[in-house]
Amino acid sequence: MRAVDHQYSGPESGGSLRCPPPARGRITREQLQEEVRQERVHSVILGLTDMAGRLKGKTFDAGVFLDRIADSGAGMCAYVLATDVDMNPLPDFDLSSWDTGYGDLHLVPDLNTIRLLPWSSGTVLVHADASINGRPVSVAPRQMLRRQLDELSQRGLHAKVGLETEFVVYRGRLDHARIGSHQKRQPITARNRDCSLDHDARTHSFLSTLQTSLREAELPTEAVKIEAGHGQLEVTFPYGKPLDAADGHIAFKHAVRRIATDTNLTPTFMAVPDPGVHSGLHMHLSLWNDHGPTLMNSDGTLSTQARHAIAGLLTVLPELAPLYAPTVNSYRRYKPDTFAPTTYSWGHDNRTCAVRVTGQGQGLHLELRLPGADANPYLGLTAVLAAIQHGLDQEDLLLPPPSTGSAYTGDAPPVPNSLADARAVFRDSALARKLLGDDVVDHYVCALGAEISALESAQNAPEVTNEERQRWLAAA
Repeated sequence: MRAVDHQYSGPESGGSLRCPPPARGRITREQLQEEVRQERVHSVILGLTDMAGRLKGKTFDAGVFLDRIADSGAGMCAYVLATDVDMNPLPDFDLSSWDTGYGDLHLVPDLNTIRLLPWSSGTVLVHADASINGRPVSVAPRQMLRRQLDELSQRGLHAKVGLETEFVVYRGRLDHARIGSHQKRQPITARNRDCSLDHDARTHSFLSTLQTSLREAELPTEAVKIEAGHGQLEVTFPYGKPLDAADGHIAFKHAVRRIATDTNLTPTFMAVPDPGVHSGLHMHLSLWNDHGPTLMNSDGTLSTQARHAIAGLLTVLPELAPLYAPTVNSYRRYKPDTFAPTTYSWGHDNRTCAVRVTGQGQGLHLELRLPGADANPYLGLTAVLAAIQHGLDQEDLLLPPPSTGSAYTGDAPPVPNSLADARAVFRDSALARKLLGDDVVDHYVCALGAEISALESAQNAPEVTNEERQRWLAAA
């Protein structure tokens, strides 16, 4: 719903001005000006998404934002794209380091993303792109996705994306000490409650508030459900533009954390916060041209373009694993009989595969089941679109037969066993460097090395460790 202009009510009512109703959701700059004039908005969050998928930035006085920042942008230390998850500056980054003096990025507001945040009264969020000396920062996650979308557009194609995310919610507020205590980490559901519609009062209150807030923010959910893992929930969002989907996912996580805090709960988007609990970020994707969807022939079979796209995914995604599985914990999710894939396989309506072909008619699409809940949506979608475009370019890629049974027992190439293995493949991949650029690969290889070093003792542990939780439970 958009705010309307001032209206004169006429002499019969005394000729008074009638104030426009409050705006909701995504608004224009002009609507933001009106909200500020009516003293309904006082703060603007200008946020840049970092490598871990977290918003970093500044909260500006709304008047200052409109007068100065909206047109000119703002500076922020470039180290936000050159640290580990605990914000420790890391050496060896070309972008920003002690050797370069840790200069500024320039944050450029994307004024198409102004969104009122119902869970943060009087506040709007604006996503930013990063530049230095007028040039986009190639390693910034949002810019990486923009590049893939631009290349797809040059082919006369565009993608539609819907994200389906799982996360876990615990009772109470977990401080650093309590995170490591199994007795004090109490999930909101204590057993497998998959698809249950009988919620306790606290779970119902949290979900109801979350759905209402997202709807008011024009981030409506398609569906919400209880999942199989203890304390696990799933939220599915409608199809839309890929950049909007990624922006929306970042805003969604912001909402989850704020609403959970207000209701004395603790959420986590770790891939595996507890043994037996595996949370994914499934990416549903279709390709379109000016005439409609392109993945299906008129007789309902997969189109040639769809087959090339799947072949590209199966060829390239093994070499880009750190973009959709970015932490040591990510690789604990890839276990047999968990609904997470263990091989680079594909199949029709087969949830044991990495790529699932699903949907009917014009709704036929690909579901990418590899990303975990800890994946940065911009980076995950970057990997997926880069892989698809490689398949469209290399039409001679071999597409293996679809998996018709359990892909857990098939002979398709396995998913990496660890972040260290995935990093080594990514670092040495000529294909990754061709599709993403040397600067991008080198930057993320540097960051991944720090993550591996920080959790070196955890990598070979048979189950998730307290070190992983203390590093990622609140940060993922």
